[in-house]
Amino acid sequence: MQLRTLLNGFATCNHDVAITGLSLDSRKIKAGHVFVALAVADQAVIQHVKQALALGACAVIYDPNDTVLRRWLAEPALDASEKKPIDTCAFIALPTLASQLGALAARFYAHPSEKLAIIGITGTNGKTSCSQFLGQLLDSCGIIGTLGWGVWGQLALTGYTTPDALATQAMLAEFVNQAQRNVVMEVSSHGLAEGRVNAVRFKGVVLTNISRDHLDFHGSMENYIATKQALFTHSDTEFAVFNLDDALSEQFIAIVPEQVAIWGFCILATTISGAMHRNAALVGNNKRVYAQNISHHVDGLSFELGWQDQLQTIYVPLYGEFNVENLLAVVTVLLAMGQSLAAISANLQRLKPVTGRMQRFGNLHSALIFVDYAHTPDALEKALISARQHCQRNVWVVFGCGGDRDAGKRSQMGACAQKYADHVIITDDNPRSENPAAITQAILSGCQSNSGQSAANITVIHDREQAIRTAIAQASTEDCIVIAGKGHELYQEYHDKKILFSDEQVVMNSLKELEAR
Repeated sequence: MQLRTLLNGFATCNHDVAITGLSLDSRKIKAGHVFVALAVADQAVIQHVKQALALGACAVIYDPNDTVLRRWLAEPALDASEKKPIDTCAFIALPTLASQLGALAARFYAHPSEKLAIIGITGTNGKTSCSQFLGQLLDSCGIIGTLGWGVWGQLALTGYTTPDALATQAMLAEFVNQAQRNVVMEVSSHGLAEGRVNAVRFKGVVLTNISRDHLDFHGSMENYIATKQALFTHSDTEFAVFNLDDALSEQFIAIVPEQVAIWGFCILATTISGAMHRNAALVGNNKRVYAQNISHHVDGLSFELGWQDQLQTIYVPLYGEFNVENLLAVVTVLLAMGQSLAAISANLQRLKPVTGRMQRFGNLHSALIFVDYAHTPDALEKALISARQHCQRNVWVVFGCGGDRDAGKRSQMGACAQKYADHVIITDDNPRSENPAAITQAILSGCQSNSGQSAANITVIHDREQAIRTAIAQASTEDCIVIAGKGHELYQEYHDKKILFSDEQVVMNSLKELEAR
C-alpha cells in the first residue's frame, strides 16, 4: 500500500512511499515499515523513534499532542547522525492517534472484520468461557481472548484479553487468509477505553454480567459501566445478547440502537426482580432463552434448556451454576445466528472444560479440587457457592489478591471467603510492587468485619505452592477445594519479574504424591 493511500482522509502526506507494514514496537521495525509512535509522555519516545529509523522505518506517525517528540523534531541542534534519517523519513502528525489507529489499521489490512462474522463478548466474568465454548461450537472459528488467539486447542499467547488495535486487525486479517468464517472475541473494558476494537465490525455482541472490577483503571463503577456500554451502541451490529438476570441489563438494553435485534437469557429458578420482568418484556418470548431444573452432579451439570415452545435436557461436564449462564449466552448467540435448538443441544454434549475455569482435579485419595480464575468478589462468591453444590462436607478456598490493582475489593473478597468457605487459606496472588503482607492484611480486614463467622479457620501462608499443598493435605476426601485467582496463568509477578508458576501443575504434583503414598 502507498503511504498516501493509507493516510487519505486522516492526515496530509507530502511524502509518498510504498509501505510494507505497521508497527507499534520499534524493535520489530523492518525496512518499509511505518512506526506508529503512540505518546508515552517521556523521553523514551525519542529513543523508540531513533531505533525505528535505524531499522529502516520509511515513515513515523505520531500524535501532535506528544510535546516531547514534537519539540525534538523541531530542535535545530540535532547532530548529523540524527538529522539525516529524519530528513529522509516522512513524519506525519495525526491528531487523536490512539483513537484513529483502529481505522488506520483496518484500512491497511483491507477491512478484515467486514469479511468475518465477529461476536464480541464483554462483561466482568464469563468472557473467556463463553468465547472458548463458542470456539468449539462454531465451524471455521477463530478466537481472540485471554487464553490467546487462533483456533480452539491451538492458541498463541498474546498477554492481553483484547490485543492492541494494530494486532487485532492483523489477527483478523490472518483469520481471513485462513478462510475462517467466524470469530469470537473477548472485549475488555481496557480494550474499549483504549480504542483497541475501533473499526471492528461486530455481527453480534454479548453482555455476560457486570460487577466490581478494574476500578484502579476506571476510577468508579459509573465509568466502568459506561465504558462497557460503548460496545452496544453501534447501529451496524445485527444482534445483542443480554443476561436478563443481571441487575444492570435493562440499563444496557436501553442504549441499543433500534435496528439491532435484542436477545436475552435467564435462569427461571432465580428469584426474578421486577426489572427482570420488564427486560423479558423488552426481549419477547421469541428471543428469550432460559434454563430450569438445574442439577449438580459429581461429573457435571444437567438442566432443561428452553426457547419458545421447545425444551431440551442438557448434560455437560462443567461445574457451577454460573456455567449455566455461560452456556445460555452461547446458546442465545447460536440461535441468533440461525442454528436450531435441537442441533445446538446435541453439540453442547461434546463441550470440553476451559483451562483454569472451574477446572476439576482430584482422585480417590483427595478432595474434589477446582482451579478457577475468580479474582473479583462476585466471581469468588459464585465459585464457592458452586463448589458447595458439589461438596459432601467442607469447602476450602485458597486465594489472594493482586498488587497494584483495585485495593477496594480485597476486604470484600475476604468477607466473601469467610462467608462461603469452611476453611480459608490466604496466600500471594501477583503482589507486583506491593508488600504481600499489606495485601493480606487488607483481605483479613474483611474477614474480621464479618462478625457472623469465626476466624478460627483462617490461615495465612504467603508461599502459594505451600498454601495449595497444605489445603490438599489437610482436606478430607469428602471436602472440596477452590484454588482461586490465577486460573490459567503460568507465572507469579513479584516487582518487575515474572516467576514461572502454575496452580494446575502444583495440584497435579500434589495429587501424584498423595496417590503414591
